Amino acid sequence: MTHTRRRFLRSAAGIAAATTAGLAGCMGTASATTGTLSTRVSDKPGDIADFESCVVTVSTVRVKPADGEAKSLDAGGTALDLVELQGDASALVEEFELETGIYDFLQVEVSETDATLTDGSAATVEVPGSAPLKFERSFEIRADETTTFTADFTPVKAGNAGKYVLQPVADEVTETYESEETTTDTDSNETTTDSTANETTTNETTS
Repeated sequence: MTHTRRRFLRSAAGIAAATTAGLAGCMGTASATTGTLSTRVSDKPGDIADFESCVVTVSTVRVKPADGEAKSLDAGGTALDLVELQGDASALVEEFELETGIYDFLQVEVSETDATLTDGSAATVEVPGSAPLKFERSFEIRADETTTFTADFTPVKAGNAGKYVLQPVADEVTETYESEETTTDTDSNETTTDSTANETTTNETTS
């Protein structure tokens, strides 16, 4: 799994202060210590080959501190075409400055979809139950560092009605902490760490 993989930022070196997605916090100091959470999106092939384009609009990113209430972060209505985010490609959703600490999960709320199939016809793409896409993966926001959380989801055909639903791809979610990238193999529960000295993502879209 590469650093550009579709990670809806599992916060480890990312969203906020000129890095990619941040979560940082104050631990007993007069002023909060913060970090950056960079939230990115990627698309592991599901039924994406059916589409000429599949644009999703991300309205909100939601995160939950391990010791507090969930927070809603305004993603500014970022529009992303999942067809362009296949393989190792990913795109920046937004960067946020957050308090340092451990966060339990990240959710992506999709407010709108606009999809066209390869035959030119329109397609209906929905989020299951109109609920946020939830990525049950903890991550850390470190002081003055960027944590990049790349959330991966893909459209999957639902029955024979010609509808598609967006589904999270848990084993493709990654979080990066500036100098290393951590991924988890959900089948073997093994964690792999690849060192990438001071590696950061500065481009909004990488491939």
